[in-house]
Amino acid sequence: MLQPFLRLGSLWLISLFALLQSQSANGQQVRPLELTWEDNLLRIHADYLPGGSVEVWYLEAFCRKGATDRKWSETTIPHQTRLISTAPDRSRLELETIIEPGVVARHGIQSGTDEVAFQIELTNPTDSPADIQWAQPCIRVGRFTGFGQDDYWKRCFVFLKGELNFLNQIPRTQEALYHGGQVYVPRGVERGDVNPRPISEFQPDPPIMGCVSHNDRWILGAAWDSTQELFQGVIVCLHSDFRIGGLQPGEKKTLKGRIYLLPNDPARLLQRWKNDFGRTGH
Repeated sequence: MLQPFLRLGSLWLISLFALLQSQSANGQQVRPLELTWEDNLLRIHADYLPGGSVEVWYLEAFCRKGATDRKWSETTIPHQTRLISTAPDRSRLELETIIEPGVVARHGIQSGTDEVAFQIELTNPTDSPADIQWAQPCIRVGRFTGFGQDDYWKRCFVFLKGELNFLNQIPRTQEALYHGGQVYVPRGVERGDVNPRPISEFQPDPPIMGCVSHNDRWILGAAWDSTQELFQGVIVCLHSDFRIGGLQPGEKKTLKGRIYLLPNDPARLLQRWKNDFGRTGH
C-alpha cells in the first residue's frame, strides 16, 4: 500500500533541500507559506509546491442536518465571506462569514513553514437555534497530484486503524443519491448527516485526508479537531469537513484545523496530527 513511499529516503532529502533553499547564509528561518484569499478561494503559495500553490474553496458550503438522503440544494445554507485583514508578509489572514439567519464566523488563518493553521470562532447572536451542522473547505489537488478527475484519487489516502491506505486499495461503494466520489465517516458521526455521495464501509482512524504530489516529494494532509466527514470529491478535490453540531441562541464554539504540506513521510504526518489533535481530533 505504500508504493509511492518506496523512495522515501532520497525524496525526503530532496524535498528538505528545496525547503532550505529559501534560507539565508546566516541561518535565517524558512519563510512561512504565503496566503491570499479572493472570491472565496484561499491560495497557499510556495515556490516548491507543484504549480506554485494549492487552492482551497474556502468555504464551499455550510450544511444542515440530514444531508445524506436529501437534495444538496436543500442542505446548503446561504453564506457570505469577506476579507478583514492580511498580514504584510501574507502569513496571516482574517475573514468573517455571515451564515443565514445571522450566525457569525471569524476565521484566523496562520501559515507556518509547512502548514496552515485555522481557528474559527462561531457565534449565534440570534434568538433561535441555528441548524448549522458542518462545513466544507474544498482543497483542489489537480496540480499537486498531476492527475485529473478519473485517476487523481489513486494518489489520495486515508488512515485505517493508524495505517495509511491509498483509496484505490480500499473497496469502494457506488450507490448513493449522487454518484461519484467517496465519503469516509469518522466514528461518532451520524451517517445520515454527511455528503449525499457514496459512503465507504471503512471508518477513517485517525480522520486525516491527504494525497501525494505527482513527483512523490510532498504529502498534503488535512484535519480538524472535530471532523464530520472525509470526502474524495468530484472536481479533483479533497475534503476534511469540520463538524459544528448546531448553535443555540447566544452559543459560541471554536474549531481548529490544519493543512499540512510536508516532505513525503507518512509517519511524520501522523506524528504532527498526534501533536496537534491527538487528544481531541475525532
